[in-house]
Amino acid sequence: MKRSEINGIMKKALRFLEQQKFLLPPFAHWSPAEWKAKGPECREIVEAQLGWDITDFGSGDFDRIGLFLFTLRNGTMAELQKAQGKVYAEKILIVEPGQVTPTHFHFQKMEDIINRGGGDLVIQLWNSTPDNGLADTPVMVKMDGMETRVAAGGTITLKPGDSVCLPQRLYHKFWGAEGKGTVLVGEVSRVNDDRVDNHFHEPVGRFPQIEEDEPPLHLLASDYASHCRSLNPHPKKTNP
Repeated sequence: MKRSEINGIMKKALRFLEQQKFLLPPFAHWSPAEWKAKGPECREIVEAQLGWDITDFGSGDFDRIGLFLFTLRNGTMAELQKAQGKVYAEKILIVEPGQVTPTHFHFQKMEDIINRGGGDLVIQLWNSTPDNGLADTPVMVKMDGMETRVAAGGTITLKPGDSVCLPQRLYHKFWGAEGKGTVLVGEVSRVNDDRVDNHFHEPVGRFPQIEEDEPPLHLLASDYASHCRSLNPHPKKTNP
């Protein structure tokens, strides 16, 4: 993806979030220059990968296969091992009509997907087999606490206010319903680490390769390693 495209998506997202009266935290609006002035007080933002996350999954066509996410709160995988660790996460997503997030599951993350407003969200579901294939067995999920059964590869539709709980290893693919408008989607889950916890049925690029055709408007969470070296918990070693 070009940086100019990412910047444009950020601007569009901010307008939509304002229309939906959903406010992002202060660090969402920091410029790269402001990030450089920050110190250890911001370490949790970097370690927990909070912030902007925009991907085309390597498709080269964000409008057709892509997703906007912003991680609002999160723990770390290490927190899961603690008796009183931060074991939860929350994201806000924006899904356009016909814009697909490819089929995947999570190894450890259970998540609630909530339609917070706008259009309708369509989710296609499969159980997974022990060797990570698509099972042909019926799927059982809970939508707002009510058991719902669908055939393998069947879909459910979340209208504004609806939600569904997706357990670990349940394959899901989703998109905005055509003709219904942009969807504001909430995600409440266990700790999320997209670097290690996703399994896509077909290989994709979870984080985009970025062509720097203009300066970043705001940093993506995946930019922290290169732009916030003093705060990066695992800086890359370089040769002297």
